[in-house]
Amino acid sequence: MRIWEPEYECMSRDELAQVQFERLQSTLNRVYRNVAFYRKQFNAINFEPGDMNDLSELEALPFTQSQDISDAYPYDLFAVPLREVVRVHSSSGATAKPIVVGYTRQDLRSWSQLVARVLTAGGVTADDVIQVTLNYGLLTGGLGIHYGAERIGASVLPTSVGRTDRQVKIMQDYRTTALVATPSYALVIADRMEKMGINPRTLSLKFALLAGEPWTEAMRKDMEERLYVKATDNYGLSEIMGPGVSGECLCQAGMHLNEDHFIAEVVDPATGERLEPGKVGELIITTITKEAFPLVRYRTGDRCSLDYSPCACGRTLARMGRVLGRTDEVLIIKGVNIVPSRVGDILEEVQGKRPAYQLLVEREKNLDKLTVLVEVSEDLFFDKMREQRALVDTLRKEVADGIGITPRMLLVEPGTIRREEETTPGVLDRRRFASQPYPDGGSCALGDPSYPASGLEGPQRKR
Repeated sequence: MRIWEPEYECMSRDELAQVQFERLQSTLNRVYRNVAFYRKQFNAINFEPGDMNDLSELEALPFTQSQDISDAYPYDLFAVPLREVVRVHSSSGATAKPIVVGYTRQDLRSWSQLVARVLTAGGVTADDVIQVTLNYGLLTGGLGIHYGAERIGASVLPTSVGRTDRQVKIMQDYRTTALVATPSYALVIADRMEKMGINPRTLSLKFALLAGEPWTEAMRKDMEERLYVKATDNYGLSEIMGPGVSGECLCQAGMHLNEDHFIAEVVDPATGERLEPGKVGELIITTITKEAFPLVRYRTGDRCSLDYSPCACGRTLARMGRVLGRTDEVLIIKGVNIVPSRVGDILEEVQGKRPAYQLLVEREKNLDKLTVLVEVSEDLFFDKMREQRALVDTLRKEVADGIGITPRMLLVEPGTIRREEETTPGVLDRRRFASQPYPDGGSCALGDPSYPASGLEGPQRKR
C-alpha cells in the first residue's frame, strides 16, 4: 500500500509529539505578534507563548469560535500582510458574514502535499485519471483536490458540479479511474448510469474519494456494488484548510489525520473538557503550519472520536471516526453548512419583519432538497397572486445568495407551520439518521433516503 510521505505519516508518536511542539510554539508566537484577536485572548489569561513547556498546556488556551472568524471579516485574523497572500477562499451560510481564508505560497505547497497524502491513501497514483465533481471557485473543495492530484502527477478532469449526463459521458470517453464527489452525488451518478443503460463494468473506474457530507457504511456498500469502486471517506473544512485534513486509506478503518500539520482534540461540547481516545465529542483543531490563517483550538462543531492505534496500512497518524453530527444548529445540505437562523435574518431583511418560517430538508433520489416554508398574511395568501409570485422569486434569490444553495420557496397560510415534529427549532429534517458500526467496530451516522417529497412552489394551504 503506497504512502506519499512515509517519513511523516509513519513516524513514531514520540517523534510526532516533538514536531508538533516545535511547530505549535512557532504558530503561537506568530499569532501573538501579528493577530490582535489572539494577542488579546492570550493577555487575558496572562499567557506568553514562550512560557509553554509541553503540548498538554495547549488545553489551557481559549477556544476560537466560528463567530470569531465572522467578526474578523474579511482579513482581521490574517497573520501576514495581504501582499503575502496569494490565494483567498471563502464559504457562506454558517454565519452572517462569509468565512474568509488566506493562503501564502508556502500554505499552497503544504495544502497540495496534504491532499496528495489523502489521495494516495485512497489509491490514486500518477497513472490515474481523476474526475473532480466538486465546486470550483471560492469554496475550497474543487481547487484543493485539483492541486493535490496534480502534485501526485495524476491527470485531472475538472468537471465541477452538475450536468450528470455529461459527467457520465466524460467518464466513458476519458477513461476516468478515480471519482471525487460528495457521497450523495456519487449515488446520483450511479442512478443516472442505470437509467442510461450503461454497465459500470465497461468503465475504467477503480476508486471513489468522497467528502462534504455525512454518509454511511450502507451507502458505501451500495456505491461499491453499483460502481465497482473502492470508496473512501475524507474530511476537511474551509476554516482549517479545505480537503486534506484527514482521509481514509484502503483499509477503510477511519480517516488518517495529518497530525504533523494539525493538533486535534476531542472535548465535551458542554464543558470543554478533553475526552479520552475513543470517546465521541466535539473535534477541536489547532493549525501548526499555516502561515496566512492560523487558528488556535478552533471549535469545528463536528462530533467524532479519535483512535491512536496504528493502522494495518503502516501509518501511525491518529484516525478520525466518521462525523456523527453537529454540536450546533448547522445543517449540512449538498456539502454546504447552513445555520437556520441565517435564513430567518434574510427573510426579515426582505419583508421588514421576521415571519414564521421553517426549513424542510428531504432527500429525493439520493440528493438533499431544501424547502423554505414562509407564513404570509391572509390577504396576500388568498387574493394577490401576482404579488405572491414576485415575493417567491425575491425570497428564493435572496436566500440563495445568502446561504450558497437555491431552495424551493413555499408561501403558506398563517398557522400552517407545525413545530411538534421539528428536529431543532425552525427545522424539519426528514433525512433519517441512526448509528451503524464501521467494519472494525467504530460508529457512524446512518442516513435513510426514503421519505416523501415536498409540495410545489407557491402558496400552500394547510391540510
